[in-house]
Amino acid sequence: MRLPNAVHEAGSWRIKEIVPDFTLEDVWALPVDGGADDFPRLLELATSLDPANASSLPARALWRIRDRLGAWFHLGRITGGGAGPRAADGTEPDDGEAGLPIPGTEQTSLAERLPDDLRSSPWDHDFCSLPFQPLYCIDHEAAAEISNKTVHGVMHLGWADQSSAGQDGGRFQGQMAVYVKPRGAFGKAYMAFIKPFRLMIVYPALTRQVERQWKDRQR
Repeated sequence: MRLPNAVHEAGSWRIKEIVPDFTLEDVWALPVDGGADDFPRLLELATSLDPANASSLPARALWRIRDRLGAWFHLGRITGGGAGPRAADGTEPDDGEAGLPIPGTEQTSLAERLPDDLRSSPWDHDFCSLPFQPLYCIDHEAAAEISNKTVHGVMHLGWADQSSAGQDGGRFQGQMAVYVKPRGAFGKAYMAFIKPFRLMIVYPALTRQVERQWKDRQR
């Protein structure tokens, strides 16, 4: 379920101090819940997602089309593990992907903005099929970034305490927030073009996949 941005903004998430110049594009409630100590399970699940091979045919097709267009027009890949230097097909990423400055700054990574306590936070999971680079991971939240020729973006995962929502204390629910900073007019046009596909096909398919895998692991 998509949430109002205000729900995320009301939380005391550390990401907000890192990306004050980014736009909060999307906030989603994930169909997973658990106790205070279950956040690592969500992080493990999220880093193992493989949208290019999703069970949803439309989502799978869109993801693969975007990767193909990215290769043709040098827009940057959206498939391939973030921890390694190579794309999923074994080729080197476009030289322009690595080292692109964050729009409006001379920084190439949000890691340069992290305070000391977040800079030293551990990250025990590698992205298997998504080209994200981990930023930080603490008790109830984690963030990773992606950079290509259309946008510099951040995926934030949070483990939201539901007691503040009038529910029983000790229960938490997963939330995903996406922050973006488009690269110029082309990046803004690209984000506007893909928004309907993202909201109606890609995110719903991913959340269903998360729900299925979460229930499987509970069993």
